[in-house]
Amino acid sequence: MERFQQTMKNWPRARPHQPKTLSDLQELLGTFTTVYNTRRPHRSLPGRVTPATACAARPRAVPGDRAAGTRDRVRTGRIDNTGLVTLRHQGRLYHIGIGRPHAGTRVLLLVQDLDIRVINADTGELLRELVLDPGKSYQATGRRPGWPKKNTANPT
Repeated sequence: MERFQQTMKNWPRARPHQPKTLSDLQELLGTFTTVYNTRRPHRSLPGRVTPATACAARPRAVPGDRAAGTRDRVRTGRIDNTGLVTLRHQGRLYHIGIGRPHAGTRVLLLVQDLDIRVINADTGELLRELVLDPGKSYQATGRRPGWPKKNTANPT
């Protein structure tokens, strides 16, 4: 990104006619964007292609196969002093344990039916992933994804 910004700053300076007004500068930057993306080969791309060529060669993202009746939503919140965040599901309030070390953290809750992901809103770190148990109003903290399970055969 820093390299792009440096190129964007230097390119207009190298033009023989410098812009005199803001609209002239905007037009010059529009020309730069077109040249940068469609005409100028890039050393960092395989085959030294242009960004437009590299982008066109990639498959487009499409929505996944969705089962009928699923409900997706995003909720913002903050982890309270006890390490919990609340979520209302089908009219009932649930308390989801995240952990006291995260108290005060702003979070995003990504909810798809009973599947929930709690993400740190500032860093994007996945704090918790769970399937909501509708029979329990408190969803215990549990382990973070990827953590090893306790060895129950040899408790030491």
